[in-house]
Amino acid sequence: MIGQFFLVVATLSAALFATAGERNSYPPVTPDFKMEFPRDEGSHPEFRTEWWYVTGWLRGADQRERGFQITFFRARPDNVAADNPSQFSPRQILFAHVALSDPTEGKLLHAQRNARAGHGLAEAKPGSTHVWIQDWSLQKRGDFYQAKILAPQFAFDFRFSAAAPMLNGDRGYSQKSPNPLAASYYYSVPQMAVTGSLSQHGDTQAVTGTAWLDHEWSSEYMDPRAAGWDWTGINFDDGGALMAFRMRDQSGKTLWASGSLRSPDGTTKILGPNDVAFTPIKSWRSPRTDANYPISCHVRAGDRDIEMQPLMEDQELDSGDAARAVYWEGAVRATSGGKIVGRGYLELTGYAKPLAF
Repeated sequence: MIGQFFLVVATLSAALFATAGERNSYPPVTPDFKMEFPRDEGSHPEFRTEWWYVTGWLRGADQRERGFQITFFRARPDNVAADNPSQFSPRQILFAHVALSDPTEGKLLHAQRNARAGHGLAEAKPGSTHVWIQDWSLQKRGDFYQAKILAPQFAFDFRFSAAAPMLNGDRGYSQKSPNPLAASYYYSVPQMAVTGSLSQHGDTQAVTGTAWLDHEWSSEYMDPRAAGWDWTGINFDDGGALMAFRMRDQSGKTLWASGSLRSPDGTTKILGPNDVAFTPIKSWRSPRTDANYPISCHVRAGDRDIEMQPLMEDQELDSGDAARAVYWEGAVRATSGGKIVGRGYLELTGYAKPLAF
């Protein structure tokens, strides 16, 4: 997850909470930061933006495969004075988005919420992962994460085993542009075993699967030269994992690329701009937005070559008025030599229209 967060922060900060006050200052993201656990699993409220992003594949008693996504975002708005004494001052804004990919539905089922932090209704806690908006929550409990989501068309009650984190970039400092100031602190937790229950249209069944967690925080917006990005997180069947992304410029060429390739023994190789390439294989055109997404693509990541094949074509998400952004985010199978070698998620932004911040 590179920065779906940027799709919501600007509009939530300015449109929803246009509170007068001096602009806040934010700490910079620098390469000398040392990531520590469990401290950095929690919220970093002094930074502008932050998100916890969980994706995965499920299989239930009906033996059908589905994909799911749970994301909690936190923002510290620019225009809210830190010394405002009001308990209703929106010092922190929370936004949550959840989705279910089920081929029998034909398109994504999704829901979202937003709220200002406080009053016990919404919060992102420092020190350890615990973020919630009303009865939607993601929390670290010892050696596992617990997620509970009740949406109109589906509900999740999942438990994820807490595997070893993978630090992306330079020990967690993840550059997003030729400009080193355009960066985030970023780690992933791949290969999390999933257990729990899925409710869909009133029917509940036990499910198992494999999930991926991204946690990222930053003080910078996207490089203005970038129009969007392609990102993937793949859990390989052999126990390895891949995170790879590229930022695209206004012409569609790669502005920056990076990745992390973990072997089954836990050794991680950090990939630079010359080590990562996304090449479209097949596109799907949205009947709603006319956006043309490369939903099947070849990914070269270091010495690994895979092809992405979507669980279903229509995994386009329109975030509506909350973020005014449209993108494709869906479950994909990773194949090599015609065989399935892993499963994960692919995110494609800036294809409906270039992003601008």
